[in-house]
Amino acid sequence: MNLYLTLKAIHVIAVISWMVGLLYLPRLFVYHVENNSADVSKTFKVMEKRLMKIIMNPAMIITWLTGLSILWISGLGSIFSLWMSIKFLFVIILSGYHGFLSKCLKDFELDRNKEVQNFLELLMKYQL
Repeated sequence: MNLYLTLKAIHVIAVISWMVGLLYLPRLFVYHVENNSADVSKTFKVMEKRLMKIIMNPAMIITWLTGLSILWISGLGSIFSLWMSIKFLFVIILSGYHGFLSKCLKDFELDRNKEVQNFLELLMKYQL
């Protein structure tokens, strides 16, 4: 039971870290688009890359690993419950969104960020 609780605590911390990154990175993208200075653009590129590589990627990996470990410990039979199916679907959607943000990050690194500007502004408009 101690391993289960430890994994669960790590899982909750990783999910929160991942969510923070998924919400903050688009905001950085919008600020990046609004500022056209070369120095400011360089600073935003560093901030965005660090957020993705140091916080978001490890948090997503830890979320998946601890989630699957908890599922394994609690018994694979629980995967067929409605709650677990909804939760698993949500994690897959968030992983896809993470991939989309990774693509946007590459576009920003190559200064091809004009294509995503309208989408990001719309996203920020409806984000809490």
